[in-house]
Amino acid sequence: MAAQEQHARKKPVVPMLLAGAVSIALYVALMTNQDFINNTFAKGGLYAFLPIATAFIFSFIHGSFTGHFWTVLGVEASKKKKEVK
Repeated sequence: MAAQEQHARKKPVVPMLLAGAVSIALYVALMTNQDFINNTFAKGGLYAFLPIATAFIFSFIHGSFTGHFWTVLGVEASKKKKEVK
């Protein structure tokens, strides 16, 4: 029964490709605009929160891609069995 449920679920190929494309676009934007980003982030004050926000955005998008990637490959976290007393 469990094998049938696994085959019935579609693999998230499209979300994986979308998250991968967004991740690549973010890295390209970061690398091509390094001078602007360095100057802006170095202004101080409230601009000091921009590197933190940028790290969260990169982490979220890249983590989404990675999660979908492993699901497409068929790698899933093991489920803990409930202990019966």
